[in-house]
Amino acid sequence: MLISATDGVGRLAEKALQTLQDSERLFASSEFVKLEILPKALYNQQTEEALFYEEFFNDVTYWANDLNSIIQHAYQIGSQFGLAAMDALHVAAALSVGASELITTEKRTKPMHRVTNINVISLFE
Repeated sequence: MLISATDGVGRLAEKALQTLQDSERLFASSEFVKLEILPKALYNQQTEEALFYEEFFNDVTYWANDLNSIIQHAYQIGSQFGLAAMDALHVAAALSVGASELITTEKRTKPMHRVTNINVISLFE
């Protein structure tokens, strides 16, 4: 969702920005999300994009910090629902902080939407 928000074009970017600007939401994140998006922006010297990500991370209310437990749970989730490693880590991290939703740009046909113990919402809907 964060990458889509920085693209700045199209319906997907609009939905991502609208979600991020929703004052009724509290956001959760993890070092996995940070690792997935921030280093590439920094390496490519995409300063505005990196600042946008940093601003988001500074506003995160709930951080998934118990990495060992998250990794173990991700293994179980990945095995149960057929998720790729990073998707399983994102789901496990969200569950570890008691998130009620996981917002993604993964289409409804992707394995992440098989997960039943959290409401997975696609911005493609």
